[in-house]
Amino acid sequence: MSSPAFQFGNPAPETLAVSGALTFATAADALEAARHQLDGGRQVNLDLGGLSQVDSAGLATVLALLAHARSQGRALSVTHAPAGLQALARVSGVDSFF
Repeated sequence: MSSPAFQFGNPAPETLAVSGALTFATAADALEAARHQLDGGRQVNLDLGGLSQVDSAGLATVLALLAHARSQGRALSVTHAPAGLQALARVSGVDSFF
């Protein structure tokens, strides 16, 4: 059985859009690929509206991307976070990042 897929898109020059699954099965690959996308672009928005599945590993991935951008002196804002991700962030005490 294959892992659920995630994809990236750039609907606007300043936006990195994530779609598909951001879960334990995809988090490590997604983090590496997203860092590469961010390093090569000028994105200031991380659009999560296309996520179909997310878990605590997905939340950790988003937080790691925010920290990665910050370490490069860039602000990255999260938009269209799914309700499930917002709930995970709230119970984890990190909802202020969204």
